[in-house]
Amino acid sequence: MSAWGDARRLLGCGVVAGALFLGSIGAQMLLRDGFDVRRHGLSLLSHGDLGWVQVSTFVVTGVLVGGLAVGLSRTPPPGGVGPALAMGAAGLGLVLAGVFRVDAYGGFPPGLAGDPAARPGGTQSVMHDVGTALAINAALLACVLLARRFGRSGASGWAGYCWGTALAGAALAWWPSGATGVRLALVSLVLMVWVGLVSARLRGPAMDPAREHEARRG
Repeated sequence: MSAWGDARRLLGCGVVAGALFLGSIGAQMLLRDGFDVRRHGLSLLSHGDLGWVQVSTFVVTGVLVGGLAVGLSRTPPPGGVGPALAMGAAGLGLVLAGVFRVDAYGGFPPGLAGDPAARPGGTQSVMHDVGTALAINAALLACVLLARRFGRSGASGWAGYCWGTALAGAALAWWPSGATGVRLALVSLVLMVWVGLVSARLRGPAMDPAREHEARRG
């Protein structure tokens, strides 16, 4: 088994991570009784009888993103150590977000004891927020690093896509306004689509070092 074959398999973890996270979140938003993204953050899906689904989604996606990070470290430019470290930190953040649950608030899930008007603030919530912030900001850093590397390698279209993702993600994550649940849902969509597409691009045949070597010989 070649080193590039191993790297491609690890990069495939990113494709699976994007599809898994978005598919799970989308299904839960549609099927979980009482959930309204206009009032509830995605992390509240970790509560209730089906809360294990979201907990597993965070943790498994984080592990897959960690696999993507290892693949990036073994990939020629635009891959490399910098993007790999940033992506690894994002994966760790997702795992933390799954291990530590945000406090229930806003009346979801229905029937869960607690003040519907209360806001999260316990130790578990703080650690969950640390994980969420790490996942988002590390992914944004990975966007910037890959944008610069794509640009240097002549892939201007992919560089532009990475820059656009970084700008859109930062605006959604950092904008000081309300509608937090909607903004975080949108930043999750933007970043996880990016993870899946960039992973697919990096594991494609154009990145095969053997093919590049043959092209130079020809």
